[in-house]
Amino acid sequence: MPVSNQTEFADTMFCIWIVLPLFSSLSPGAFFIPRCSFHLEVCWRSTYRPEPSSTHDWVGPPNPLSNLRPIIYHIPDNETELEKRLRNLRQETEDWNHNFWAKQNITFSKEKEAFIISQLKAKGLTLRDEDGRRRSLSSEEMATFYKNFLDKNRVRHANYNKEWYRRNFTITLLMARVTLNSMWRTVTERQSSKKNGTPTS
Repeated sequence: MPVSNQTEFADTMFCIWIVLPLFSSLSPGAFFIPRCSFHLEVCWRSTYRPEPSSTHDWVGPPNPLSNLRPIIYHIPDNETELEKRLRNLRQETEDWNHNFWAKQNITFSKEKEAFIISQLKAKGLTLRDEDGRRRSLSSEEMATFYKNFLDKNRVRHANYNKEWYRRNFTITLLMARVTLNSMWRTVTERQSSKKNGTPTS
């Protein structure tokens, strides 16, 4: 199986790759490998971003902010307008999904840190003890933060879910249309070949 250029390593983060099935979906990132079914690959993370392939998608490691794996969708030879529309929508959805969760995770981390500091301060404690170890709150105390965060972001998450379902419904319809068009094109080409006496593959 071909792997992208492994000489351009940018950092030393060691990672285990999982190559996903062709219909999976994710977002932008760093080091990429061709995507196919049931394959595991060990590699070093790199900032190298390959050009789109004509035969396979490229999948990268989880983005540190969104925790989503980036994808570069392949551009098939003789791509039709409908196929291009589908590819662009899938890529745009990957980017939209990444941006949402990157912002959400950053907000979550900041508010969680602020909550811990405020609770410790109310107890007359600093973030670290005398030995420099970081103090933490009990699970009951953190449950208050988690509930408040979910309540505060309920509408935001609901709007995200609506948009996510809308996008995926549109993508599914486009995929069905692309498949039907491809099948129809294959049938008509075979019929045309039979009429002309040309053997088909």
